[in-house]
Amino acid sequence: MQTVIHLISGDEGEQETALAIARNILDDETGSIDDVAVVVQAGAVEAIQTGQESEKQVQALLDDGVSFKACSNTLEMMDLDESDLVTGVETVPEGAVEVTRLQTEGYAYMRP
Repeated sequence: MQTVIHLISGDEGEQETALAIARNILDDETGSIDDVAVVVQAGAVEAIQTGQESEKQVQALLDDGVSFKACSNTLEMMDLDESDLVTGVETVPEGAVEVTRLQTEGYAYMRP
């Protein structure tokens, strides 16, 4: 099975919850989840920026195989560059389109 976590809120609590969900899925001992993707857009981009409190947690998840995908439209709107993101975060043209694409590939949708 595969899961996509859609993170759009600038709320720090929701960001922490999304990262905790990703970690919990990875730590699940049944091994039923093969792939976890986190699609980030809007105010949630803050959670995947370098220099943020969440940077180490995001890097650890990336190192453990979680893919993070940042919305390029959001980055442009917020005047951010890929270099402002934690190393390893990918960019996609549009976050909502990426979530939809992943769902058509069989990913279960989660939103904290």
